[in-house]
Amino acid sequence: MSSEDFNKRLFKYLDDHQKDYIQRLSDAVAIPSVSAWPDHRPEVFRMVQWTKSFMESLGIAVELADVGEQKLADGTKLKLPDVILGTYGNDKLKKTVVIYGHLDVQPAQVSDGWDTEPFVLTEKNGKLYGRGSTDDKGPVISWLNVIEAYQKLNEPFPVNVKFVLESMEEYGSEGLEDLLKSLKNTFLSGVDYVVISDSYWLGKEKPCLQYGLRGICYFFIDVESSTKDLHSGCFGGTIHEAMTDLIAVMSTLVDDQGRILIDGIYDEVAQLLPEEAEIYKRITFDVKAYSAEAGVDKTIQQDKEQILMHRWRYPSLTLHGIQGAFDGVGCKTVIPRHVIGKFSIRIVPNMKIATIEKLVEKHVKNVMEKRNSPNKVSVKLEHGGDYWLADPNHPQYVAARRATVVVHGIEPDLTREGGSIPITLTFQEQTGKNVLLLPIGASDDGAHSQNEKFDVSNYMNGMKVMGVYFQEVARV
Repeated sequence: MSSEDFNKRLFKYLDDHQKDYIQRLSDAVAIPSVSAWPDHRPEVFRMVQWTKSFMESLGIAVELADVGEQKLADGTKLKLPDVILGTYGNDKLKKTVVIYGHLDVQPAQVSDGWDTEPFVLTEKNGKLYGRGSTDDKGPVISWLNVIEAYQKLNEPFPVNVKFVLESMEEYGSEGLEDLLKSLKNTFLSGVDYVVISDSYWLGKEKPCLQYGLRGICYFFIDVESSTKDLHSGCFGGTIHEAMTDLIAVMSTLVDDQGRILIDGIYDEVAQLLPEEAEIYKRITFDVKAYSAEAGVDKTIQQDKEQILMHRWRYPSLTLHGIQGAFDGVGCKTVIPRHVIGKFSIRIVPNMKIATIEKLVEKHVKNVMEKRNSPNKVSVKLEHGGDYWLADPNHPQYVAARRATVVVHGIEPDLTREGGSIPITLTFQEQTGKNVLLLPIGASDDGAHSQNEKFDVSNYMNGMKVMGVYFQEVARV
């Protein structure tokens, strides 16, 4: 049977079982596996067991990997949910693909502004509303649905598959990096490709493949002025206030055009090459829709290419908040004794975290020296994650492009993403293989927001792309 004939059978089978797939996703969404809520940890465990049972029903060999305990701020220790390691097929003549996904979800309550119960999958106008529907339960279940479809059609599976499914991604993937490092020469040895479906299209209509992610450096600036909070009527104008120093420092970090004002910050940024510039020209992107999605009337840059470059391939700095300051309703005339400013820098090739840390420390020190303030000031790199960049012309990307054309009839855009998925780089480092980001959700899915949804069309077409991807990647 030709690939074209089989794909027709595969697509028909998937379409005929749409209701079954929606019900399966509904069952998964109904489990409130919120990793950030300690009292919901049993629900996270239940989600792991639900997935394990589903996988085993498909003949996937499953091992649950213990990744230890989590220590909470109050000293309480909670067992971390096991990571699912699944193996499907062990044919030495076939390629082996590692699929990563996560089973935990962001917190959600109706009082947050949801129009429906977040843990009840609700279908309206071709959209499936529910927490985890698109991030990341829908994509994970899609991969498993495809394996089931091949089995029902009595079609030999084109590749071997290994699954790594965690349940702490929304809370920092605690324990996973160490686990992957320990599996480098065992479970992860001999793999050919890694694929992740935990991101989204650039828009709502055209599919894409993603080959880059920005990294992140998250900083705390700590300023302490006295041993206690003070009355502004008694002490205002006579002491060096912590808040005044902090705001002065934070105001020197970025200008009104989004340019970072820290000396040397752009020195290591990779130069834009002509072939990369051509990629941006070919991308379909609606500037007005982007502004509308952000809820703004105007963006800093005006043309498509510049907006995308500043979103993906140039660094950016964002001020996030001030801890210790009064932010309640009404008036409070207090001088806070101790405040912490929080900001992050999204980093890009070829920026180094250690270099960024030193530049930020030097910048803050210089500003404070000019202010001649006696206050205690320190800078801390709270969290750092490297950027990730793959070759969009790698054979795995070529295979995914072919699969996209078969299903959607058009070439996908080749894009990067402005956010960070640190585990992507970990997989690349531990396997030494190409990593593909294969999004199947739309840009307006609202993964971490109220009314998260997954379009039925994206769910169904996503499975079709996955089904063809397995065939195509087996050939490259």
